[in-house]
Amino acid sequence: MAVPRLIVTSGEPAGIGPDICVLLAQHDAPAEWVVAGDARLLAATARLLNLPLSLVAYDPARSPAPQVAGTLTVLDLPTAEAVVPGLLDPRNAPYVIDMLNRACDGCLRGEFAAMVTAPVQKSTMMEAGFEFTGHTEYLAARCRAPLPVMMLIADRLRVALVTTHLPLAQVPRAVTRERLLTTLRIVHHDLCRFFGMNAPRIMVLGLNPHAGESGYLGREEIEIIEPALQTLRGEGLNLHGPVPADTAFAPGLLVETDAVVAMYHDQGLPVLKHVGFGNAVNMTLGLPILRTSVDHGTALSLARTGKADGGSLWAAVSLASELANHAGP
Repeated sequence: MAVPRLIVTSGEPAGIGPDICVLLAQHDAPAEWVVAGDARLLAATARLLNLPLSLVAYDPARSPAPQVAGTLTVLDLPTAEAVVPGLLDPRNAPYVIDMLNRACDGCLRGEFAAMVTAPVQKSTMMEAGFEFTGHTEYLAARCRAPLPVMMLIADRLRVALVTTHLPLAQVPRAVTRERLLTTLRIVHHDLCRFFGMNAPRIMVLGLNPHAGESGYLGREEIEIIEPALQTLRGEGLNLHGPVPADTAFAPGLLVETDAVVAMYHDQGLPVLKHVGFGNAVNMTLGLPILRTSVDHGTALSLARTGKADGGSLWAAVSLASELANHAGP
């Protein structure tokens, strides 16, 4: 089996991104990880954490080779300003953007099999003048993908979202027939494409308590969700729902489910993060590239302290490596 070459973006330089990249380098793996970031910062981080690290300059002309513990292949992108752990500096925001662009464009042209992202600080990016509401939206725009879909994964539990980072008051208006149809088609397609499923079993949650209680607790299920599901069932999608969110995650239902589709962020993700926080993976569906990410933020107070947990990044690169070997069109 070919050795996949992954690009790992090291994220906000003042956060734990460099730390978890150094922790990642302590593993052997059957894939090559190319870390995009400041080589001097990564070397300094390893010294502060008292971890062995030998840096290898990335050479795109060289054939991919498996990851060897204690080494790290680095695509060197120097920061604009010196980095102080835990101290955000908007002058380094262009460095983060350049890192994301280089990684994304490399995936689009086939240089890398997948893109794995360490966390960034959205507020710093926006303070620097970039229109940046998150990795998911930024990469979708870069790839010209009309609708990215966020899916988090912890072991066998997969939860995708119809809406993502919206105030709760805006969610009902955003759950439209068109958005629901497109989201569910993407989830179905990418479960087949990346996970090799022929007829993925998708559970769709209702928006309201008790899935609307026959219209007494809201009519979105009757007027929007159920008609959309009927249309998609006619296209051959294997859909169950709308299911009340308070019972959907019962073990008996999950054992017959390949993915759950929640209507909004805090409807599905608290359950998933309860199950797998620190080892869960954030995957973006609906892109022409394979992208996974950690399930946590920049954790500025932990930067260079030795207290950062690299479990989620390890899970993200492991999943990307696995999926890259059998992803379809």
